[in-house]
Amino acid sequence: MDYALQPRRVAENTWVIEGAVADFSRDNGCNIINTGFIATGEGVVVINTGPSRRYGEQQRAAIERVTREPVVRVINLNLHPDYFFGNQAWADRPTQALAGSIAGMRAEGAAYADNLYRLCGDWMKGTEAEPAREPVLPQTLRLGRHALELRRFQGHTDDDLVLMDHSTGVVFAGGLVFASRVPTTPHADVPRWLTSLDALEAWMQASDSRLLVPSHGPVRADRSGLAQTRDWLRWLDAQMRAGAERGLDLSEMLAMPVPARFASWAAQPAEWQRSLTQWYPVHERRALERPAARQP
Repeated sequence: MDYALQPRRVAENTWVIEGAVADFSRDNGCNIINTGFIATGEGVVVINTGPSRRYGEQQRAAIERVTREPVVRVINLNLHPDYFFGNQAWADRPTQALAGSIAGMRAEGAAYADNLYRLCGDWMKGTEAEPAREPVLPQTLRLGRHALELRRFQGHTDDDLVLMDHSTGVVFAGGLVFASRVPTTPHADVPRWLTSLDALEAWMQASDSRLLVPSHGPVRADRSGLAQTRDWLRWLDAQMRAGAERGLDLSEMLAMPVPARFASWAAQPAEWQRSLTQWYPVHERRALERPAARQP
């Protein structure tokens, strides 16, 4: 079974391997994530390792076809399975993530594996959840001709790592940014996520960054994914808040169509329904508690 991975050069010494703009399925082998690698002159830095051992092995072979530099570190940008389930293929290299992400990988890895085996079948053969082995701190790594700054954000998860290459202006935004795909929200904190998007945009503007690589969706020469993610989160939060205030039940919310600007995005309506199922009860409880809190 072949993922047919095709690294695409997006800047000097920098490649992205784009996943399907879709939801997890057998048709795409659960390959819906954008991974990347940077050949710094003092070794290759790999960013995310995909949804399976098979992906990690084929990712490694694809990198070796592009550059003879050895891989010196592998970075997982958050705790979700398609960011780290290829780590088995990199057992002889340092695999790194924020400490909170590593804790989440350890706590939830078995459940992730059960779900991906169910969704993707034989693509997952031989895959076990192997969390990153080394915690990494926010810092600037200076390797060869590249200054790679790691910053910690929050919102998509409790620990969202973003990598900015100041030498090329490329930003690997991890799960903070989705493009033409509905954002996933299993660990979301929407207010923090929106704050992080503002901070990320300000950081990019101050650094004159030129290319934003989203976690999922096409890599374009613009920042449209950032605006799309912000638009969706604001709409999602407002829609759930308004529905709860009106006393609508979950079935009524699930029956509502999404606005036309979101209707064609990948993973629609599945992610809208998943977000509602998980988070709408929270808004209902808040709506019920507010009148009682105002009573003397």
